[in-house]
Amino acid sequence: MKASITPNKAPADGRRGAGLIRMGFLKKAAVLVFWLLVWQLAYLAVNRELYLPAPLTVLHRLAGLIRLKTFWVDTLWSVLRVAEGFILALALAVLLGVASGLSRLVHALISPVVTAIKATPVMSFIMIALFWFSSGQVPVFICFLMCFPIVWTPMVEGIRNVDGQLLEMSRVFRVRLWVRIRRLYVPSLLPYFTPACLNALGYGWKVGVAAEVLSHPARSIGSHMYEAKAYLDSAELFAWTVVVIVLSMGFERLFTLLIRRLPAGNREVVRPDA
Repeated sequence: MKASITPNKAPADGRRGAGLIRMGFLKKAAVLVFWLLVWQLAYLAVNRELYLPAPLTVLHRLAGLIRLKTFWVDTLWSVLRVAEGFILALALAVLLGVASGLSRLVHALISPVVTAIKATPVMSFIMIALFWFSSGQVPVFICFLMCFPIVWTPMVEGIRNVDGQLLEMSRVFRVRLWVRIRRLYVPSLLPYFTPACLNALGYGWKVGVAAEVLSHPARSIGSHMYEAKAYLDSAELFAWTVVVIVLSMGFERLFTLLIRRLPAGNREVVRPDA
């Protein structure tokens, strides 16, 4: 009797995966080159360095900034402010979002505040915050305030969309609270949680840097952008803008990788012996 030989598909799958990664990288590189060409054409059409600097000029200025120690120190301070505001907003929004989804009373109390935050211009909050906080704390407060509704609303929806029949079954069979959270609530919240956090991160960087521009803290990206505008240095202004974009995209990517490592749980019927 001859032993059957199963072909090893691992190398082929590995090559296929590597090929897909290369194709994805080349596609992103092609898109980047396309928009750099559009930028260069726009620069040639405007023909005014003050209004629109050339891409190479901005990259050269960015390379010069990266060599400076102050660049890294000031960028780190901005990162810490945005991270602090985002983490505070995330923690409170998840807590109050879950409570609002479970309790109509809590929702009735929090909902008007969220509506007011959404309706009020960011500039108004920044001006008010300048009276309340020091220049270094204004970006933290603004980032927290603007990110809170973005996370709170999906949390409420996620809790309300938990399968009612599974919840009732878990109560009947007296399933432990931790098991209910892991098997029912977490799988229901994650599809809402991840996009909300990514949106909040991107928006948090925008409003955080805008608050730095107006509050003008000693160590910040926003202060450098304000100084570049004051001295009509458009190349440096664009260079710092590129830094903000790269940081925002990098943090979104990092957050996505962290979320993928979390156990999503299985949306299945809870067994009585759980």
